[in-house]
Amino acid sequence: MPMMRRVGRPGLLGLAARTAVVAGTASAVGGAMSGRRDRKAQAEYEQQQYQAAQQQAQIDAAAAQAAAQATPPPAAPAAASGVDIVAELQKLAALKDSGALTDAEFQAAKARLLA
Repeated sequence: MPMMRRVGRPGLLGLAARTAVVAGTASAVGGAMSGRRDRKAQAEYEQQQYQAAQQQAQIDAAAAQAAAQATPPPAAPAAASGVDIVAELQKLAALKDSGALTDAEFQAAKARLLA
């Protein structure tokens, strides 16, 4: 008897092949969509980082310009140059009182200090 081909539902092998094709296609489409979504998200992230860097550069430039235009503090009086005149005069007076300095030496040191 010749073998007759069944008409209707596919056999087990045909069903497995069809399932594999459908699953493979779905996987490929899903992977492509996922990859496109990832690339788009990465591009958006890079754009945001670029804009943030541009804003930071503008802020830094404005701060540098403001610092350059700022006036320096007024010059301190000569007494604040690191020497405390009152303390030095008191030391000289103590040396004169102890006899380590003569009146002439005391007057000369005082004149140098006040000059």
